Amino acid sequence: MKTHASPPPALGLPELALIAITFIWGGTFLVVQHAVTVSGPLAFVAARFAVAAGIGALICRGQLRQLTKAELFTGMAIGVSIFGGYALQTYGLMHISSSKSAFITAFYVPIVPLVQWLVFKQRPHPAVWAAVVLAFVGLLLLTGTDGLSMGFGKGELMTAVGAIAIALEIILISRVSPQLNILRVTIVQLATASLIALLLMPVMGEAPPVLSKTFILSVLALGCASALIQYVMNWAQKRISATKATLIYAGEPVWAGVIGRIAGERLPAMAIAGAALIIAAGILSEWRPRRLRADGKAIVSSD
Repeated sequence: MKTHASPPPALGLPELALIAITFIWGGTFLVVQHAVTVSGPLAFVAARFAVAAGIGALICRGQLRQLTKAELFTGMAIGVSIFGGYALQTYGLMHISSSKSAFITAFYVPIVPLVQWLVFKQRPHPAVWAAVVLAFVGLLLLTGTDGLSMGFGKGELMTAVGAIAIALEIILISRVSPQLNILRVTIVQLATASLIALLLMPVMGEAPPVLSKTFILSVLALGCASALIQYVMNWAQKRISATKATLIYAGEPVWAGVIGRIAGERLPAMAIAGAALIIAAGILSEWRPRRLRADGKAIVSSD
């Protein structure tokens, strides 16, 4: 008698892990907001990822001697994308409002499946496309009306390129991490992002920060958060698709809004509607039509 494997659960451990780190990710905005008042953006990025890389190195110091060329170059490529996403978004915020920045950054949601389709010929399931559109509309509502009046100056351009960098990071992790050691790749990518920021400080004319209590505590807190976030991203994306991961990441501004509300910020009704659409998009991304086989058994179509 033949047995048929049941479809994987809609919310397995990888999905739950990514949901958890989007919550942490959303909470980092308040910390960064305070930190950049006492530090330049490059110095903060350099210190934050240096601490994160140091934590990873301490955890798996015995494995670093086994670092392969593939892991080195892969980690460096992902590290460049991480630096681009964080640094460009930070610089963009010096020229445009945070709501407009969030709206432009949201372009990484449709960029991921689009790039995978165009470059890797990996056509998403129609339900995923519908979920991407729904999530993008939700992000638009979440960021408010300011995102609708888009000029395209220096700040907008930097933020848009940063969104592309975030999309590339997600795709790179999904394409290459399954064959490599997660911890070693994570350390290299964190160290690469830190080193690039450090080397660019004199080029951009950015002075070293004053070692204030705010700067030190912010760097330590976000260094720990970054180490956890990047490791979990690498681990989880070995097990789920980049498109599914992207839709989960789209929930990050929802958590940022919730945490901001707890801190005293007020979320307008339109933003709440956008948050609801993003949650609905995550559910829709897991929906697959059931078809009946000749023997009456239900089967679920896959991506």
